[in-house]
Amino acid sequence: MAARTLPTPTPPPRPIIGINTDFYAPKNGPAFSKLNASYFEAVLNGGGLPLLIPPFQKENYAEIETLLDLCSGVILSGGLDLDPRRNGMQTTNAVQPMATRREDCDRFILSRVIERKLPLLAIGAGMQLLNVVCGGTLYLHLPADNPKALPHFDPSGGPHRHMVTVVPRTTLEDIFGAPELRVNSSHHQAINQMGKQLRVAAKSADGVIEAIETTDEEWFCVGLQWHPECDTASALDRQIFDCFVQSAGRYAEEPMLQVA
Repeated sequence: MAARTLPTPTPPPRPIIGINTDFYAPKNGPAFSKLNASYFEAVLNGGGLPLLIPPFQKENYAEIETLLDLCSGVILSGGLDLDPRRNGMQTTNAVQPMATRREDCDRFILSRVIERKLPLLAIGAGMQLLNVVCGGTLYLHLPADNPKALPHFDPSGGPHRHMVTVVPRTTLEDIFGAPELRVNSSHHQAINQMGKQLRVAAKSADGVIEAIETTDEEWFCVGLQWHPECDTASALDRQIFDCFVQSAGRYAEEPMLQVA
């Protein structure tokens, strides 16, 4: 009697993670979109399947809804500064605004992510946008607006790192299981006033807010001022992607909000 061959188990599908992309329109040459490869590599290494979301123009926002229908989680990537005039503040020479087309699209994506309660990991400028959309404010330039702040970037463009203290009984503490983390740092702006339904998850020694999260215990929504996707991130630091992708996997199995 021939030996019976058992079927090969089919691995569970990777949850699809949407990632917004940047927009550049040089004076000479065509416009293009781009994203640091470290973002989608971190998603792949964490068990997810990245889906890049182009910075569409407003007349094509319905297509973003279609892309989000496929996603079980979203990463808001870092980039240049938000336009402070959109939040009733005057701009300064220190502000380097991102393309209006990108900020418009990012705001639309975030509004739909919040509505759907899609698992969200907001990084750098993505975290700042999350805070602003929730009614918070920003320091436009730490050296001028908060002179007591320690250096949070290297003016020469080199790597800069510092310690952050994780707030107890937060999602961030559950993820890292450590009271302190050494993180990379390359920002000149930071959160000033916190947005509604958000709480501080980590601070640096000078009191600058380095991580935030939602107060909704049923929703994975974390913002980081540092960049866990970069080469300068530590192995411990990258645990955030594992936990984020796991949360996206649970959302894919049983979404918290069914979209019609």
